[in-house]
Amino acid sequence: MVLENKLGLTNSADLAREEERISKKKAVKLFETGYLDNLTAGKFESLSEIHKYLFEDIYPFAGEIRKENIAKGNFRFAPVMYLKSALENIEAMPQSNFDEIIEKYVEMNVAHPFREGNGRSTRIWLDLILKKEIGKVVDWSKIDKEDYLLAMERSPIKNLEIKELLKNALTDDINDREVYMKGIDASYHYEGYNIFKSNDLK
Repeated sequence: MVLENKLGLTNSADLAREEERISKKKAVKLFETGYLDNLTAGKFESLSEIHKYLFEDIYPFAGEIRKENIAKGNFRFAPVMYLKSALENIEAMPQSNFDEIIEKYVEMNVAHPFREGNGRSTRIWLDLILKKEIGKVVDWSKIDKEDYLLAMERSPIKNLEIKELLKNALTDDINDREVYMKGIDASYHYEGYNIFKSNDLK
């Protein structure tokens, strides 16, 4: 199934290619224009703005909370019926130190508020919080893709692994474009969601 898109593409491989090309181009602008500096770290509204900026030329739902229940493999992200309250609770979570920030990031990943493009948007959102609160960002080039995806899959049950992985990759180079852009690399995001009906939750 190919997601509805503004590009008129009906082939999933073509869409994935164009999505990566366009979103990376927009990510550079997001960084270079200073747009990120005007966003409030840790707010869902800021994550929504990031998502909209990256994907508004590709998807009609850019920046909007998803209307579908989605899963990756056996893991189901937050059900639509609870999503709004989940996002309010996440926004209210503290973010004054590294542990709190990563706990907030893990919860936002479980929420997975958008139909597509969650990983890339949320990694920028994470760096925004880290930069503001502790003066660091993640150097994603120091993190193995498989280690990251496995740690994120396990993080709702045990978050020590993802904390360790991210802590070891922290850098003071908070204004380095290359460090920032590595987090937009599509290889770090989940590919292909399953959609399920709300009655499948029973």
